[in-house]
Amino acid sequence: TRESVEASRTGNPLAERPCWIARMDMLSRAEDLQALLSAAPEFDLIVCENGLDALKQLEGGAAPKLILLDIMMPYMDGLEFLKKRNENEAWKAIPVILLTNLYQKDQVEEGLKLGAKDYLIKSHFTPAEVLQKVNALIGA
Repeated sequence: TRESVEASRTGNPLAERPCWIARMDMLSRAEDLQALLSAAPEFDLIVCENGLDALKQLEGGAAPKLILLDIMMPYMDGLEFLKKRNENEAWKAIPVILLTNLYQKDQVEEGLKLGAKDYLIKSHFTPAEVLQKVNALIGA
């Protein structure tokens, strides 16, 4: 949320809450996932439409605990975002889970080499399973 970004700039305690930056496709399944993530009271959710928007959020002071990153995005794809993220030591420490489709095996391998911690094939996970995997990764 904008409040989370502002809080992280001002030292507000809200900035201590974990937040996620995610890119969601315009599909009902993605809307279900977004609704589930938004409903998790322990997290703030920042939704970005592309890698460039996510990069701007980081540059603006957002400090997410985890990034759910789609590989296929307009303006700046997920792999390019990972390369930019790796140029900043603080951002490089933020764990990333790639969201992908079955046919993107080569891109998944490249994403893992660029530092993504894990990946999810969109059609193989329910929103609840995604939340469970995210919580396991960040220790929530």
